[in-house]
Order: sequence, then structure tokens, then C-alpha cells
Amino acid sequence: MAEHNVAGTIGQTFGRSDLDYTPWEFWDRAGEADKVRQHALQEVLAAERGFVLGERCFVSELASVTNETLELGDRTYVAAGAYLSGTLRAGRDCTINPYTVVRGEVRLGDAVRIGAHTSLLGFNHTMDDPDLEIHQQPLTTKGIAIGDDVWVGSHVVVLDGVTVGDKAVLAAGAVVTKDVPAGAVVGGNPARVIKWRTGPDRPSRRRTDDLAGAVAGFAAAAREQAEVVLDRYRNDVGGLFTNRPGAAPTVRAQCDAVEIADLLLGGPPPWQHATDLAEVLRSWQDPATGLVGELGDDRRPVPPEATILDPSTGYHVLCVGYALDLLGSRFAHPLAVFADASAADVVAGLEGQDWDTGAWAAGHWVDGLATALHWNTRLGVVNGRGTVEALFGWLLRNADPGTGMWGRAGEPEGLLQVVNGYYRATRGTFAQYGLPVPYAERVVDTVLAHSRDVRYFAPARQNACNVLDVAHPLWLTRTSGYRGEDVAALARRLLSDALSHWTPGQGFGFQAPDPTTSSVSATAPSLQGTEMWLAVVWLLADLAGLSDQLGYRPRGIHRPEPAAASWPGPDPRRPGVTGAGG
Repeated sequence: MAEHNVAGTIGQTFGRSDLDYTPWEFWDRAGEADKVRQHALQEVLAAERGFVLGERCFVSELASVTNETLELGDRTYVAAGAYLSGTLRAGRDCTINPYTVVRGEVRLGDAVRIGAHTSLLGFNHTMDDPDLEIHQQPLTTKGIAIGDDVWVGSHVVVLDGVTVGDKAVLAAGAVVTKDVPAGAVVGGNPARVIKWRTGPDRPSRRRTDDLAGAVAGFAAAAREQAEVVLDRYRNDVGGLFTNRPGAAPTVRAQCDAVEIADLLLGGPPPWQHATDLAEVLRSWQDPATGLVGELGDDRRPVPPEATILDPSTGYHVLCVGYALDLLGSRFAHPLAVFADASAADVVAGLEGQDWDTGAWAAGHWVDGLATALHWNTRLGVVNGRGTVEALFGWLLRNADPGTGMWGRAGEPEGLLQVVNGYYRATRGTFAQYGLPVPYAERVVDTVLAHSRDVRYFAPARQNACNVLDVAHPLWLTRTSGYRGEDVAALARRLLSDALSHWTPGQGFGFQAPDPTTSSVSATAPSLQGTEMWLAVVWLLADLAGLSDQLGYRPRGIHRPEPAAASWPGPDPRRPGVTGAGG
């Protein structure tokens, strides 16, 4: 009888926690009470620890979850026996199986499946001091980044600093000590490529010919719809352009319309004569400072502050100047605040930027400064003695040999600020003036590493700024030939994504449209999004060898050639030499 009772007890308890070990089945098989308990657990984790958990996630009560930061996308599971600490950000449909260890700084893309007894170790001990015991020496963290649709087998070890590309496979027992290319299958200790899931011997189903046809089809459709797209953003009162229908006119919207019309129609926007539109833009320039302020309620610019440090007018230096250039005109007045600046003022402005945590804003300021000096030269205005030399000298001296860029990478944004700031700073300086960038190969390495960050480059998370800011540096450094196959592969992938972002008759939104982000206002089509993505498409297509399919080439703010090539007067890079006509 006793034996019967024991057997009965075992029969009742055996398998009660099986769903903790097969969590992908939980929401389909669990009883209602267990589901309520899981919801309650997740509410506690969110309220007390600030964790962010998507729909139909599961976190086993038999797991050890001690993270400072934890973000799990929809349908992502943490099984029994898993040990999580540090910072983990995971996309949708990820599985962290039994007895998996995920520690340190770790990012998972979408659909990452991790086998049992695997360790992702996004930190490391130092051992610089042989007289100090290991446990007393400081830790370092570079972080681990794993792309979309990656299969990590059982008993795998991934060490700190490793990036794993999309669609890769890490075979059971692999010890991964260096980056894994997208589509590679790696195994062994240390892991090496043993075959390809996609890649050299398993090409993508989308052939280059298919992409070429898609590019040509997109270009034809965009040109056919150009007038309808531009008319959508034209204000009924005064005919000024707005970034979105119903919004107030802005300075930038007029310039974006000029750029779009030039790309797709080969001239000014319909309904407007180039001379009339140029006079409107010229009239908005403040004669005293040379700057263009934001439009007020009376649709006239608010007088800008007389300083080279005003960030609100910086982009107008770029967009108004290039819009006028496309219209066959130029600024009516010198950009006096920049012409009056000294080399010391330039250096002080550079030193005053927050390069460590705000590299994008710093690059934005550099872009405006360099472009203002460019327009003054075009007008025949003499800038302050040594200002251009001070600008380039500071940038050359302060470029990081490790990244080729300026600023410092780190969480919570990773390389975003550094790469985006690099685009803005080099667009206005090295690219615009036709000079080679320093550390070109390191720039390529940095941009390619950043492009694997699924927070910004998964299809649903892309925006025009982030994609432009990797496309342009790669185009700028393309003649180095360094990692050319990797660059071309990335360009093809991002180009394919970009073509799908177009909304017929409306253009591009700043952020990629996707069902999961339909409520985000930036996904709605706009003039800014359309202007930027059209330039992005050209840069990516050119990197992929397909730009001839587009039938357009940027001539304005995103022109690939140095703007200095079209200077009619003396070329400041070569005293006494006149610039060739561009």
C-alpha cells in the first residue's frame, strides 16, 4: 500500500515542470492557472526591475534572472536552468534553452535559437597584473551582438567582443572567438567556417539580375509618380511645401522639394519657376548674419542668433545653399558670422562639442561650419585666415586610429552616435572638399560592425538617417577596395530593403513602414523621408554596381562628387589654381 502511495505521488508530480524546459509550448499547453501565474510574474519583473517583456513571452521560475537590463521581444522564451545577468536585449521569437548562460552585454536579433548548455559571455576578466589574483582584477566588456535568424547549437561558447551575422549557424560545441560572417556555418575550437547556409556556395535566392530589375522598376515608378508625390506636400496657401500634409511650411521642406524634383524630374518642382523659387529662398537669408532662421507664423524666418554655434540654423546652411545651387542661383549675402570667425574660434567650437556622448550633434555643427565656409568661397568672400586649415587640422589630429572616427562608442546606443556623427562631419569636410579621409580601412571596419546592430538595421527598425550614415562612409572609402565583398553584400541587402519602403503616390517615410511600427509617426511618408531615401538608394545602388539602373544621380546636398569641383573661382586647396567646372 505504501508503495502504491509513493508511486501515485511520483506519478502526480513527474513532468509537472516540463513546460519550463520546453517553453515554446507553454502558451499552447499550459493550464489557465499557470498562465495567470506567468502573467503575474512578468508584471512583477516589469514593475520591480524595469524589465521589458513582449507579448507571449515566457520566463521560467526555475531560471536565474538577475539582469540590470532585460528586454525580450514577442514570443521570446527563457527556459529552466538558464542563468542571465548584465544587459540582454533580445528581439522576437528567440529561445534561451535550458542551462544556457547569457551574461554581460548581449544583443540578440530576431529568431535567434540557442541550444542547451550554451554560454554567451559578454564580458571578460583582465589579467594585466600577474601579482594580482584574477578575481581581484577589473572586468572589461565589449559585448556580443547576434543578428537575425541565427541558430546557436548546444554546448557552444561565444566570447566577449564577437559579432555573429544574420542567418549564421554555430555548430554544437563550437568555441567562437571572432566574428562570424552572415550566412556562415562555423564549428570547432576555435570556430572556423566549415560551410555556408547562405553566401559564397549558397547564394541568396535574390540574384543580382533580380535586384537590378527591382532598382530599374522602382526608378521608373518614382519618376512616374513624382508630380503626384510633390503635390501631396504643397500647401494650399502660397504654394509653399510642408514636410507632411497639413503641417506648417518649413525652410527644409522647400529645399527637399527642390532636391526631389531635380532627381526625378530633372528640374524645379512643377508649378514653380526656378527663378521665382530661388528668389523666395534668397529673401529668407538674414543680411546681417547670412543665416536662415526657422519660419515663423507669418511664414517669414525668425532672425537667427549671430553666432557660428547656433544649431537651429546649421542645416539651413546646407539645404538652402544646395537648393539654390540646383536652381542656378546662390545666397544673396555672405554668411558673415562664419566669414568673421577666426581659426581660434573654429578650434574653440570644435573643442566645445560633446564628442564623447553627442558625436552626431558635433558632426552636425562641423557640417554646417564647413559648408558655410564653402559657400563664402563660392561667393568670392574671404573667410578668416586659417579657418579651413584649423578645421581640417583638428579633425586629422583627433581622429581615432582604432575606429577612424571621432567620439566614443558605448551603450545604450553602441556605435550609433559615432557613425552618424562621422557621416555629418565628413560630408561637410573631406567629401565636400574632395580630400581623402584618414584611416579609411578602420572606417570600413567600424561601419560594417555598426551595420550588424539589429536595433538599427533589422528591416523594421531602419530609418533614413541611420542607413544614409553607413552608406555614405562606405561610398567615400570605396576606392580603398578594403572588404569590398562585405560592403557590396551589405549594400545589396539594405538596397533591397529600401526599395520596399516606398509608398505609391506618397514617397518614403523617414522610418521604414512595418506592421509592428504602424503607430510610429516617422513611418508616415514625408518630404524629408523621400529626399533622404532617394539619395540612400543611389549610394547603395552604386556600391552594389547598379546605379546605372536608376537614371538619376544626386547633384545637391547628397552629391557624390566634391562640391569644390564646381567652384568657378580659385580652389582653396590649391592656391592659384582654378577649379574645374563640375
